[in-house]
Amino acid sequence: MKQIGIIGGLGPESTVEYYQSIIRRFQEKKGSLKVLPELFINSINMYNIFRYISEWRLDDLIMYVGNAARKLEQLEVDGIIIAANTPHLVFDEVQKQVSVPMISIVDATVEEAEKQGVQHIGLLGTKFTMEQDFFKTPFEESRKHISVPEEDTQQYLHEKIVNELENGIVKPETKKDFKQIVDEMIEQKQIDSLILGCTELPMIFSEEDFDIPLLDTMDIHVNKVVDFMFENQ
Repeated sequence: MKQIGIIGGLGPESTVEYYQSIIRRFQEKKGSLKVLPELFINSINMYNIFRYISEWRLDDLIMYVGNAARKLEQLEVDGIIIAANTPHLVFDEVQKQVSVPMISIVDATVEEAEKQGVQHIGLLGTKFTMEQDFFKTPFEESRKHISVPEEDTQQYLHEKIVNELENGIVKPETKKDFKQIVDEMIEQKQIDSLILGCTELPMIFSEEDFDIPLLDTMDIHVNKVVDFMFENQ
């Protein structure tokens, strides 16, 4: 069975959820609770990631995430994932630094959107994910339209994600505000689905909150990872 290396800590709450979800999905696919996947987690500092991006030090970001990937490669893993959306800003550059395949959360989400047939998609995440093109472009290349909130709303979402959700804090008033933002996107931007483009957003949203489908990037990524582990078995 293929071994997976996880670049985690981005943030810690979602890294734990990745670990547990991969195990759970792996066991479901094997049809047994008496089996476990072999995983390696290299937990790095998400605040370094945020600092490098906010200061637009992309070379430092590539070096930092690339070094994490190379350490996992030395453990002879068969594949590597970055357990977060935002660092996928430099996914292609990091992939060039290792010879083992990396599994992209963005590509996996595009594939799921194709399966679901959605076209006008809302995107929530950190400010970096919403304002940069790395997440939007693959969807637009698939002739899908991506909508994001206005700039001041992006900043509000970012602050709440970093200061609350990344630290495992879920406040009812924050959920209420987030839901209102999405409701306004549904009404004003006519979105037919919503990408949870931060792996902590499932802490605050569920399918029951909206009448449109949610594209949970972590859940989609985990499915792709487990399918990869079972390839050629």
